[in-house]
Amino acid sequence: MTEMRDMRISNLPMRAIPRRDARECIPFANAIRLQESFTARAERRALAWLAARLPSWMNSDHLTLIGFAAMIFAGASYALARTNRVGLILATIFLALNWFGDSLDGTLARLRNRQRPRYGFYVDHMIDTLGGFFLMGGLAISGIVDWRIVLGMFLAFLMLSVEVYLAAYTLGTFRLSFAKFGPTEIRILLALGNAALWFHPGARVFGSSYRVFDVGGIVAISGMSLMLIVSTILNTVKLYRAESLDSSPMFCNRSAEGLK
Repeated sequence: MTEMRDMRISNLPMRAIPRRDARECIPFANAIRLQESFTARAERRALAWLAARLPSWMNSDHLTLIGFAAMIFAGASYALARTNRVGLILATIFLALNWFGDSLDGTLARLRNRQRPRYGFYVDHMIDTLGGFFLMGGLAISGIVDWRIVLGMFLAFLMLSVEVYLAAYTLGTFRLSFAKFGPTEIRILLALGNAALWFHPGARVFGSSYRVFDVGGIVAISGMSLMLIVSTILNTVKLYRAESLDSSPMFCNRSAEGLK
C-alpha cells in the first residue's frame, strides 16, 4: 500500500506539490556604505533630524518618487533656461528637492526599520541613472554648456556607476564618494554655477573662449575618469590578491544567488 501511495504522489502534476523558491531562503549580503564627502557628517545629522519629523503617512517610496520627479523637473528647468533665465532658479530649487527625496528615503527606512535592501538598491540606482539622463538632457538643450561636453559627463557618470556597482557586488563595499566629493557636493556645485550665470549671464573663463559650465563639465569629466581609472586599478589588485590561485582566498565567496 505504501508503494502504491508513493506512486500516486509521484504522478501528481508538479504544481500540486508546493515548493518554496530557494532564493527566498538565501540571506542578502548588504554592502558596507562608504560616505566620506565634505558634507557627509553634517548631512547625516540633518537627514536624521528630518526623518524623525516626517509625518507617519510618508514612507521611503514617496521620497524616492519625489527625488525622481525633482530630477526630471530640474532637467526641464535647464531646458527652459535656454530662453528664460528663471530656469536657472527653478533648476536650483529642484536640485534641492532632489536632495531631499533621494538622500532621505534610505534614512527614513532605517529609522523606521522598514528596510528592503535589494529593492532599495535596485530601484534607487535605476532612478539615479534615469534621473541623470533627464538632467543631462536638459543641460544639453539649455545652451549654457556644449552638448558634447554633456554627453561626455553622462558617459563618465555611467562608467563610474558600473565600477561602483561591481565593487559593491565583488568586494561588499558601496562607495558613495570619491576624493571627498559625492552627490551632494555635485548638487552644490551645480547650484553655484546657476547663481554665477544668473548674476553674470555672459560669464566666461580664460578670456572669451570658454563658458563657466563648459569648464566645469570638462573638470567633471576629467575627475570622474580619474576616479574610474584609480578605483579600477585598486579594486583589480585587491581582488587578484584576495583570490590568488597560489593562496587561500581572503574573502568569503559571494555567490550570484546570494545577491539576487
